[in-house]
Amino acid sequence: QAQLVESGGGLVQAGGSLRLSCAASGLTFSTYTMGWFRQAPGKEREFVASINWSDSATYHADAVKGRFTISRDNAKNTVYLQMNSLKPEDSAVYYCGAGPHGATVRQALYDYWGQGTQVTVSS
Repeated sequence: QAQLVESGGGLVQAGGSLRLSCAASGLTFSTYTMGWFRQAPGKEREFVASINWSDSATYHADAVKGRFTISRDNAKNTVYLQMNSLKPEDSAVYYCGAGPHGATVRQALYDYWGQGTQVTVSS
């Protein structure tokens, strides 16, 4: 059974950094597009970043471009989200998902989801 487990969230001051990790098991990790999404209280879950399995092409939402970087290590079945220059508006529960090639921003295409990790950025 596929499982995704996020870690690395926490409380950080504005301008600080965090690195989120998502460890996958029970699936052929190297054949999945991996994505990060986030959901703030009272808001819908939104796309943050994704990375293809085939060519490692990455996509980042405009709100995080230049500050966040997604990467993956297929040998460790893990996807990362390096978050720099954090802002209070980045506060949310961050989820990782696994989907087919091209899933990118389309949540409905993702097959598996983690439980999420809380990121809180204080001003």
